[in-house]
Amino acid sequence: MAPVWVRKSTALATCPKSYITAESEALLEEFFVRKRLGGTSFDELGARQVEAFVILEQALKEESENGHHNTRRAL
Repeated sequence: MAPVWVRKSTALATCPKSYITAESEALLEEFFVRKRLGGTSFDELGARQVEAFVILEQALKEESENGHHNTRRAL
């Protein structure tokens, strides 16, 4: 079966959208909103949010450094 989604060394035979939970999608949206509005104060976030935001910030930095970006959500 041919992959339908490939990114760096990861390939999936199914659409990755089915792996994203409602909670994950909400965290992504909140991350991008806070980023667009000028950042976030970690003391007002729960531990799960902080962990997600740190992971997302690292991934965004890595994507930027490697020349990859999502044109739909240019920051």
